Amino acid sequence: IGCGRIAQRHAEHIQKVGTLVATCDIQLEKAQSLAESSNAQPFADVEELLATKLDIDVVAICSPNGLHAQHSIQALKAGYHVLCEKPIGLTVAECGEMIQTAEKMNRRLFAIKQNRFNPPVAAVKQLIEDGKLGKIFNIQLSCFWNRNEAYYENSWKGTKDLDGGTLFTQFSHFIDLLYWLFGDISNIQGKFADFNHKDYTDFEDSGFVSFDFLNGGMGSLNYSTSVANQNLESSMTIIGQNGSVKIGGQYMNEVEVCNITGYEMPELAPTNPGNDYGPYKGSAANHNYVITNVIDTLNARTAPTTNALEGLKVVDIIERIYAVRDAQFSN
Repeated sequence: IGCGRIAQRHAEHIQKVGTLVATCDIQLEKAQSLAESSNAQPFADVEELLATKLDIDVVAICSPNGLHAQHSIQALKAGYHVLCEKPIGLTVAECGEMIQTAEKMNRRLFAIKQNRFNPPVAAVKQLIEDGKLGKIFNIQLSCFWNRNEAYYENSWKGTKDLDGGTLFTQFSHFIDLLYWLFGDISNIQGKFADFNHKDYTDFEDSGFVSFDFLNGGMGSLNYSTSVANQNLESSMTIIGQNGSVKIGGQYMNEVEVCNITGYEMPELAPTNPGNDYGPYKGSAANHNYVITNVIDTLNARTAPTTNALEGLKVVDIIERIYAVRDAQFSN
């Protein structure tokens, strides 16, 4: 459901491990174009798709952010499992309704957080779980990307109702990594600005946020979509009792520093390149791992890499950060 650019990644990998049965977009020509490679049946209406007698197991939600909850709930109520793009919703309340519907219908609700599959990220997750860093003191998350006027032109992106904000659309994957690695946060403070997106977005393009971790230590998030010409970096620096580590590159695809007493980072497999959309790039192209995990989970061979409650927690963190932003702008 939704046949834009990210849906093309879904379709590509679905056809490697399963069957693309149907496509749906309010612009029927988009659904028809995506359906061509697999002889899938295109639809322009979600209700018509969900009422069909086609042999469907999982519905992938690739529509605009503000429609994720609505479309997921519709698909769950129709009796299908759901694979939902990030963010799974724009409010904690609608995420909760999604989870409740999945439980009521005895269906699976999968949240896409593909950056967890980046080899540097997985390696840092392991060393944290093994206690190699000791007590964690400080974490800095930096997300500096380019999103120019052309990116928002004639698009739902940049709108409050369908996009939701920079942290939802550009950087929720990295907030997920922060939560996945270190847990929940509190004592959120921040400064926010709209430097050069005033004419084509309804929200900030930059922010600096500080917080405490419930598990101990403090952290910061510094982000912007005002970088000129290209993505600059998505990095995380971790300062611990026994040393420090930094994973960076444009989408956390490189280990830039690993200086930990008694530990040497093993040689890692290369990270998949970023999703390439021509004039700009997104996060690492790891949807193949996500879709394979969906199939393995439904066949009782493994557990979901990201459950829906974790998807809700990312929305919860962003919602609390934006409450600070909104208080700042209201004053």
